[in-house]
Amino acid sequence: MTLLHWTLPLPAGYRRDDVIAFHSRDAQGVAEQLTATGLRKGILLAGVPVVLDVAFTQDAAICQADIDGDGDADLQTPLHGALLNILGLRIDPQPFARLAASDPLLAPLIRVNPGLRIVQSASPFEALTWAIIGQQINLPFAISLRRTFILQAGRRHGSGLWCYPEARDVARLSVEELTSRKFSRAKAETVLRLARLVDEGALSLELPAGGDVAAISQALLAVKGIGPWTVNYALLRGYGYADCSLHGDVAIRAALQKLLGEDVKPDMARTEQWLRQYAPHRTMAAAHLWASLHAPEKNIFPARE
Repeated sequence: MTLLHWTLPLPAGYRRDDVIAFHSRDAQGVAEQLTATGLRKGILLAGVPVVLDVAFTQDAAICQADIDGDGDADLQTPLHGALLNILGLRIDPQPFARLAASDPLLAPLIRVNPGLRIVQSASPFEALTWAIIGQQINLPFAISLRRTFILQAGRRHGSGLWCYPEARDVARLSVEELTSRKFSRAKAETVLRLARLVDEGALSLELPAGGDVAAISQALLAVKGIGPWTVNYALLRGYGYADCSLHGDVAIRAALQKLLGEDVKPDMARTEQWLRQYAPHRTMAAAHLWASLHAPEKNIFPARE
């Protein structure tokens, strides 16, 4: 086993409890576990099982990567990126807070939840598969399917913790293997279609050097079974994109209805238009709208219509 270490400074007001809540959704803890000082998360990276161990101090995250096997030279950069993701350090909430400081509707929400951040999945593939798995079902069932998915396609780290699978692992599964474990056929086919396209090299999930998400968005939309909501969720949870418009999300529309004091939820077109005023920080606008519903599960997994 190889060990790599990082110390990541945490900004003032960092909300470690949000991070812990996001990564402790599965009470059985097959791939994520809480510790006395933080959390542990299992991932596969370039086919290698890795456990990321994070211990929080008052102003830093002390991070260790336990890598099965010997090779670590090519993993340092992607592992550092995965840590930034799971700790919610990709999107700085302050630019949005400044933009909305005098906003009569959102400024009060920001005051209630100062320092709110978007916590991400470890990788775009994890975010995408989670979005597909969780579409149009309740959160407990989605978590159960995710657990099944990890146990079917993932691999166990030497420590015993399961690691979330990569595309190559998922591509080996059959539709029947997933449907036998309560996946709908449509979900199973979409997950496998995505995994096989990525595994075969027909679809790249890597952002271009300039960080432009347009090409990836179009490529994902061309995959049967993946629509705008899934793409926006992947941009938010997988890439840490700061300007996602979640106007298709039913929770966003419910929050906006509550915020505006109206009797009926605004439709998607009106919600999209309303969110435009917060570009290029619409991701944080969505985060505060979710949080305003005072339902933790809504803030963990939005639900599209």
